[in-house]
Amino acid sequence: MMITTQQSTAPRRQLNLATRHQLTTGGIPDGTITSRTRPGGPWQRLLPRVYLLQTGPPDHRQRALAAVLYAAEPAADPLSGDTATLTGGAALALLGIRDAPYTPADVLIRAPRRLTGTPEVRPLPTSCWPRTITVSGIPSTRPVRAAADFASRAEDSDRIRSTLAHVVQAGWCHPHDLHAELRASRLLTRPAIREAAAELLAGVRSIAEAQARDTLTATDLPTPLWNARLYTPDGTFLASPDAYWPDEGVALEIDSAEYHYTRDAWHATLRRRLRLESHGILVVSATPSMIRDTPTEVLAALRTLLTLTTPRPTPPTAVARGHQQLPLFPNPG
Repeated sequence: MMITTQQSTAPRRQLNLATRHQLTTGGIPDGTITSRTRPGGPWQRLLPRVYLLQTGPPDHRQRALAAVLYAAEPAADPLSGDTATLTGGAALALLGIRDAPYTPADVLIRAPRRLTGTPEVRPLPTSCWPRTITVSGIPSTRPVRAAADFASRAEDSDRIRSTLAHVVQAGWCHPHDLHAELRASRLLTRPAIREAAAELLAGVRSIAEAQARDTLTATDLPTPLWNARLYTPDGTFLASPDAYWPDEGVALEIDSAEYHYTRDAWHATLRRRLRLESHGILVVSATPSMIRDTPTEVLAALRTLLTLTTPRPTPPTAVARGHQQLPLFPNPG
């Protein structure tokens, strides 16, 4: 049986996916759908009432859109984002956020509608429908909302810190906007989320920086600026070290081998250090594992440089523009 042009419109728009409602409305009998999705057939049933019209395995985009098709109201256009939209980890994964889980996919639906979840899909009813965007052809919440929804369901504090940091570091949202979303969602009452939000407002942008901040906070060392942008006196951008002590002209660079696996990347790191040192800034370099496993060695190096620089007659020839550290208070509601 051939599929007519009208019948094939939905699969073409939907990454070769279709719902049973779309197929039967297009004139395909239930019996044909059943026969085509038997083992060895040309179609696959990914979720209840959702089919992949190909023999090969689905990719991440198809699995994410399948979750939206499953949750959308049958007669609605599932790509409109009006009755179902991806959020949480699955939406962040589509944006390329490292370690964000594709499954189970959190999908918002309009309350008071209820829908049975599956191991792959978690329907989340909401009475306040958010603004939506389209990511890789899939209706999704904005990154700031997806990050908040992810944090609300995550249990591992390190995963929360890492994922929220990656969302901000990738430029998908500003830390103040994320803080506002977390507050509006009444999530700042949870210690792990409140701490992650505080770190982002302070300028921390990675889990390694968060661990370094924990380590430094427990000492009597001065509080640094995190990810401050350094400029030469004539306004030329110099570098943005992970932590910087402007009064002493000392920088901490957390260099991970994960980002330096090419010769060019490693040379770029060395050139950045040379630029800092050429302007009178003393640099302590450490890996995330050093911060985690041998923090006393890193602290000793920082303490030595911070002490040595106190009597320096010539200050570094760089100006720091850092991040204002704002106080965070739990949502009273």
